[in-house]
Amino acid sequence: MQQLVAKPQDKGCLRRAICAGVAVFLTNGAVWGCDIALALAVDVSGSVDAGEYRLQMQGLADGLRDATVASALVAADARVLVVQWTGDSRQMVAVPWVRVDSFAAAEALAVAVETAPRGWRNFSTAIGAALKFTAAQFGAVTGCARRVIDVSGDGASNEGIDPASLRHGLRAGGFTVNGLAIEGSEPDLTAYYRAHVMVGDKGFVMTANGFADYPARIRLKLLREVSQQVSMRAPAARVQLAAQ
Repeated sequence: MQQLVAKPQDKGCLRRAICAGVAVFLTNGAVWGCDIALALAVDVSGSVDAGEYRLQMQGLADGLRDATVASALVAADARVLVVQWTGDSRQMVAVPWVRVDSFAAAEALAVAVETAPRGWRNFSTAIGAALKFTAAQFGAVTGCARRVIDVSGDGASNEGIDPASLRHGLRAGGFTVNGLAIEGSEPDLTAYYRAHVMVGDKGFVMTANGFADYPARIRLKLLREVSQQVSMRAPAARVQLAAQ
C-alpha cells in the first residue's frame, strides 16, 4: 500500500486551517448561542401607586444599564422581555423580546423600560395568571440555554389561579422562576414567594424593604440571574462577546 506523506506546504495549510477553526470556535458568539432568555414581570396592581410604579420602572432601567449587568447581558447574548401584570385577565407585554448583543442594545432596552406606559392602575394581584401569560411568551425565543422568569411584586396573589399549582408544569417546561418580594404591604411576603412562586433548583427569592429599596435589589437580582451561566463560558469567548 502506498503511504501518503504530506508535503511541507500541505502541512502549513493544514495548520492554518486548524488554527482558523479554533479561533472561530473561541471567538464567534454564534457558536455559543444565547445563554438566557429572561422575562421581567412587573407588578402594576392597585396597591402600587404612581410613585412606586416609577421607582420600579426606573430602577429596572437603571439596573439594566448598570455597567456590570450590561456586560453580563452582552456576554450572555441574552434575550429580554418585560411584562406588566395585575388582575386575572390583565397582563401585557410592555417591552417585546430584545436581543442584548451589544452595549447599544442594552441601553436601548433600558430606555424602552423607563419610557413604557403603565397598563393598569386599579386591579387585583394575580401572580398565577402572570406566570402563565409570561411563560407563553417564550415560544418566540428558541435556542437559549436557560428560561428565567423574574417576578416582582408587593403582595400575595388574591385572584385567579394559585401560582403554586403551576410550579410542576413550569419546572417540567424548563423554567426557573425567581422572585423579588417588596415587603411593607403584607407580612412576610418573602416566605410566600418562596413557598408559592419560586421554581427550580436554582430559583431564588430576594427581598426589597419597601419600594425605595427596589432599585438596589433589582440590580443585584439581575446580576445574579445573568452572570450564573456566563461564568461557565471560555474566557476568550466572554471577552470577544463583551467587546462587540
